Amino acid sequence: MGEHYRWQEGCLLLRCRLQPRSSKDEIVGLQGDRLKIRVTSPPVDGKANQHLIALISRWFGTPKSAVSLLQGETGRQKTLRIESPTRLPDGAAIERPEI
Repeated sequence: MGEHYRWQEGCLLLRCRLQPRSSKDEIVGLQGDRLKIRVTSPPVDGKANQHLIALISRWFGTPKSAVSLLQGETGRQKTLRIESPTRLPDGAAIERPEI
C-alpha cells in the first residue's frame, strides 16, 4: 500500500500513526503514507488501542465490532480494517471507490 488507505471488498484498510496522551481526540491529517490521529488515552494496557477503535467506529459510522487492528498492537504505526463504513470523516482524505 503506497497510500494511507485501500478499499478491499467493501472494507477500508487504514494505515495510521497514533499519538497517545494528546489534549484531544482528532484527525491531524496525512503524515507521509499514514493518517495521523491523536487520542487522549495513554498507551498503557491497550487503552489507546481500545480508545482508537471506539473513535474510528464513531467517526466512520460502524459498530466497534466492525473495526479490527490488523497490525501495530504495541507500536504507534497501525493498520486498521473497517467493515462497510457508512461515512468518511473530514480530514481523513479518503475517497469512496468507483463502482
